[in-house]
Amino acid sequence: MAADSDPESDVFEITDFTTASEWERFVSRVEEVLNDWKLIGNAAGRLPPKKGVYTSGTWEEKSQDIHFADFKFCITHHYLKQACEDHDEKEEREEDAFPLAMQDLLCMNNDFPARAHCLVRWYGLREFVVIVPGTNCEAIISESKCSLLLSSISISLANSGCQVPIFVQIQQKWRRMYAGECQGPGVRTDFEMVHLRKVPNQYNHLSGLLDIFKSKMSGNLSPLPPINIAIRFTYILQDWQQYSWPQQPPDFDTLLGGEVGGVEFGKLPFGACEEPISELHLATTWPQLTEGIVVDNDVYSDLDPLQAPHWSVRVRAAENPQCLLGDILSEFFKLCSRNESTEEVLGRRLAEEDGKENSDISSALSKLTEPAATVPISKLSVSNMVHSARKHIRRHRHINESPLNTSILNSVLLYLFPDAAVEKSSENRKTKAAQSNASGKAEQDNSCDDNLFLQLKSAPTDSLTYRLALCVCLVNYNYGGLRAVAHLWQEFVLELRYRFENNYLIYGLPGGPPDLRCCLLHQKIQMLNCCIERRRTRDEARRAQDGYRERERKVSTGRQSVQTTPESSAEIPSVSPSTREVSPGKSWDSWSDSEDEFFECLSDQGEMEAPNPGREKDSSKIKAEGRLHPHNNLTLLNSSEPLYIPVTQEPAPMTEDLLEEQSEVLAKLGTTAEGSHLRARMQSACLLSDMESFKAANPGCVLEDFVRWYSPRDYVLEEAAGDEGNAVKGQLSSRMKIPGNMWVEAWETARVIPAHRQRRLFDDTKEAEKVLHYLAVQKPADLTRHLLPCVLHAAILKLKEEESVEDIPAVKRNIQQAACQASKLLYPPIQDYKKIEDFINQLMAMETFITQARSLKAKFAVCEGEKGEDAEELQKFVSSLLEETEVVVIGAGQGPAGSIIHRLFVSAQRAAHLTQLEEDLSPDRKLTGGSYKVSDFPPPAGREVLLRTCVPRPAPYSKALPQRLFCVMMREEFRLAGAFSSDTSFF
Repeated sequence: MAADSDPESDVFEITDFTTASEWERFVSRVEEVLNDWKLIGNAAGRLPPKKGVYTSGTWEEKSQDIHFADFKFCITHHYLKQACEDHDEKEEREEDAFPLAMQDLLCMNNDFPARAHCLVRWYGLREFVVIVPGTNCEAIISESKCSLLLSSISISLANSGCQVPIFVQIQQKWRRMYAGECQGPGVRTDFEMVHLRKVPNQYNHLSGLLDIFKSKMSGNLSPLPPINIAIRFTYILQDWQQYSWPQQPPDFDTLLGGEVGGVEFGKLPFGACEEPISELHLATTWPQLTEGIVVDNDVYSDLDPLQAPHWSVRVRAAENPQCLLGDILSEFFKLCSRNESTEEVLGRRLAEEDGKENSDISSALSKLTEPAATVPISKLSVSNMVHSARKHIRRHRHINESPLNTSILNSVLLYLFPDAAVEKSSENRKTKAAQSNASGKAEQDNSCDDNLFLQLKSAPTDSLTYRLALCVCLVNYNYGGLRAVAHLWQEFVLELRYRFENNYLIYGLPGGPPDLRCCLLHQKIQMLNCCIERRRTRDEARRAQDGYRERERKVSTGRQSVQTTPESSAEIPSVSPSTREVSPGKSWDSWSDSEDEFFECLSDQGEMEAPNPGREKDSSKIKAEGRLHPHNNLTLLNSSEPLYIPVTQEPAPMTEDLLEEQSEVLAKLGTTAEGSHLRARMQSACLLSDMESFKAANPGCVLEDFVRWYSPRDYVLEEAAGDEGNAVKGQLSSRMKIPGNMWVEAWETARVIPAHRQRRLFDDTKEAEKVLHYLAVQKPADLTRHLLPCVLHAAILKLKEEESVEDIPAVKRNIQQAACQASKLLYPPIQDYKKIEDFINQLMAMETFITQARSLKAKFAVCEGEKGEDAEELQKFVSSLLEETEVVVIGAGQGPAGSIIHRLFVSAQRAAHLTQLEEDLSPDRKLTGGSYKVSDFPPPAGREVLLRTCVPRPAPYSKALPQRLFCVMMREEFRLAGAFSSDTSFF
């Protein structure tokens, strides 16, 4: 039994050698990727690449991850995108033609490309595949692993028939070491590389490199065919002492002396604080040489850069140079993330303020006894408490503790409120100046900057809000940061309260209601200005009425026989010249802060000026009040009296946040009948006021008369046949006849009350206190968010101004795109601050670009009045330096640009020589050695030598195949990248 079971047990010990190993799976996976990318077959026969296409063309790549066991690799296909070739060319291709990579090895159209993959520069390839270790994988350092990968690639190329070269990255990544292979029909090219930290002395010149190249092919032919040589030396200029960037230094005496004027505060700084161009790289190239033409060994060299036939230049910009506009925007934007309130920042002592409450109330009572005080005690006490708190803060705050210097603060406030320099007694002159200034500035803004500030939802240039944004930026950057901003904001709000209490219009704001196209802070300040304007008008009308009553009292006591008609007595107050500063078509709400006290205003001015032929006939009727002028020769339906347009109350101005609140309240009422009715009643306050004014101006009128003036479309005219012919009759529209119509209900409830005796639609005192409270509770971060559109608006305008001087088309396009992008980012509510930060970085990049252009123009003397042709050539040269990676110098060292570059290097060499000479001077001021001869150029920072030829390998009777060696010699790098082809037909 045991013997019978042994053969059965041996069956399960059979090893299946057909199972694929990890190495075989890797090879198969590489072949699959090559098939998926359609890299199989002969790619030869294409036209050679055009000159410069490696730099100007489009390089594309596609990648995929593969694994060797648990080791991750990334395989990437790099190729130059070219136009599709005709199908006829594919039929003409020879089956035994060299692979495309071998043809590229000998192509001379794209030596030393300005911007390309390192393998493109070293081997001149237009298509290749690279296999690199994964992101978190260790480098391939051991020789056995390198050999395993190379053998895998060789097998994959042979099995798939792919003629695209494949490289493997070996050693550490920073060394950029690659090994690869390319296979074709009967040919193979091996890509080898040597990398050292130091240049061997025997290979530090062209002769030694030629020896290496010849030794690689020794024994094959004697003599060797001619070797094509291309040489490129790169010189670096870093010393700009003689050609500094054109940045005007600030006037420190003015800034630190406390005499900063409005000009400084009205401008955003611009320009670099350091040289924006760090280096200039000059590449001198000898494109096609042979071995016998040039001599370069350890003793002598013919390679003089001034004699090089080809010059090209590139500039290297300084990394993140400090620029004034970018810094001020960044520091301002950082305030958005601060959460401290103004009181927390300034360290306000609320407990001490509470102890002064009694004195505050007493001052309120004393102010109440003044003739002009007609507001309640509660409202007056708030303002007086604020003023006493202001004095209290100033009294207890030491000079050293004040965030803003007093002179700086006064300068800022004087810039914000220039009308404050006018004497307080000249009130009328100041008011007219402020109004004319506001209107003039508004016209200027509308003409030159209307689209931009509307697009950004900012504020008009040179408006108070715009100037405040500039001042907050400069104060934050130059005078103390967050604490200085909080101090300035507190003083600004107190100044606004002072102007409201003393009826001074706010400088730099156009008249009228808040402009909803501007930012919310601008709307709030406009609302406060509206309140001041209404209050001033009411006080002027009251003074005019008091003066009229005083004159009437004197006349009545002196001349009892004089009698006045009712019409004239009602019209006399309106002729006061002080009340004619505004349009007579506006209603001025001339009443006190109490809803039960009423005063005459300009409501009867139109009645006096407008003709009224039927007044004597209708003297028995109710006296008409508040007439403006007749309406298009219409008469009342029930009488022959003309239909007069009444003087009405202006609708209450509103800011966008109040409109949103009102919309939310109306939306919460729902869609029920009761909610709709209540919503209609809430919205008809202005309609009811206009109806009452209309009834007062047109005694005996009916609803149809009101509709004919207020909503002509709702009064339908029809022709009706009668005994005397067709007559035109009118009636209300169908929507006006709907039962429960709000217009009908409002007409029935409307009383005969002129506008000047109605309850106010707009309580200016209450709304002003709301605005002042809103402003007072704003944190510095809230203020920053409010002013952010204005600051970015000012930054874009500054960039436009500077770009117009330099005339840089690329920057001009970027500014236009930035304005469109900002209009989307700044649309309220502003939430995505990460995108705004990126947007600020874009503005900083444009500022850097402009400063670079300015620096290059100064160095190349573009603005110094060169000859016409030379100036135009230099202008194009500087523009190309900014936009292109590398620019060819026309005329090499003999052209206008080349001559300037030569002078730059000579100046730097002389400056370096003088420094070295001073170091070599002995204490007795005598030279230790002989005289120095200063060369025009420093030693080259990099030398590149390209050697090419066609040699049969490995035997003399093999095919002549391309051989290439690229050499790089730098201060701390020596690299040899060789591509050596061999015939594999019989080997």
